[in-house]
Amino acid sequence: SAIFNFQSLLTVILLLICTCAYIRSLAPSLLDRNKTGLLGIFWKCARIGERKSPYVAVCCVVMAFSILFLQ
Repeated sequence: SAIFNFQSLLTVILLLICTCAYIRSLAPSLLDRNKTGLLGIFWKCARIGERKSPYVAVCCVVMAFSILFLQ
């Protein structure tokens, strides 16, 4: 059902990016061995979370504010 609601889709994508970056910080070899294919999506999300972390953090704060106070 998150596909049909744009805000829910953005929330799922942000959670995926943050989760993958956190998992990669704990166990880098878990995501590094799957850089291509279907599981490569998780590696790419981890790279986005690491390299764009200030932007991802701002997006997470804005999303949390909008979920808590605007809905």
